[in-house]
Amino acid sequence: MNRGIDALLFDLGGVLIEVVGAERMLQWCPALPDIETLWRQWLASPSVRAYESGKATRGQFADAVIAEFALPVGADDFLAEFAWWPRRLHDDATSLLESLRPRFKLASLSNTNELHWERFTRDWNLPAYFDANFPSYAVGRLKPDADYFEHVLDSIRVEPSRALFLDDNTVNVAAAAKLGIVSRQAIGPAGVRSVLDELGLA
Repeated sequence: MNRGIDALLFDLGGVLIEVVGAERMLQWCPALPDIETLWRQWLASPSVRAYESGKATRGQFADAVIAEFALPVGADDFLAEFAWWPRRLHDDATSLLESLRPRFKLASLSNTNELHWERFTRDWNLPAYFDANFPSYAVGRLKPDADYFEHVLDSIRVEPSRALFLDDNTVNVAAAAKLGIVSRQAIGPAGVRSVLDELGLA
């Protein structure tokens, strides 16, 4: 019994993938007080939005984000580090997805770019564990924008109230909830399991 939920919508970074970029950005930008403030600025950043919606090259992105955040590094050094901000796939991420796939439609909803998506595919084969994938750079839409979530729901043909969205970022969780999607913050696979237990979906 799925308690009225047909689809599980997964953010990737912070939920299934360990990401280390926030700590590095805070080192580079000491005026930013905390991670929450950083992510709010990152999600609203014109340079980030252009790159992760497929409207800028990685070189254009590097130059723009360095200028926007006044980073104390050059473009090549920034990109060399940025490529590895998604550090690793959590050990039990794929086993979690495999256990859920027989009962739910699974979709990945990730603000990401061609550089990181290439790693997700080449190193971890992560897209293969989902029924549908919506990397922002490929679909030209971004969280927390409403049209991103609407595009996903239309594509997988699921009503908002029958989808559970899991993201580590409270900004994205709140945006999805406004559209009627069942939305919870989840950090790591353990966080996902906790939410599933809470909702009677384990």
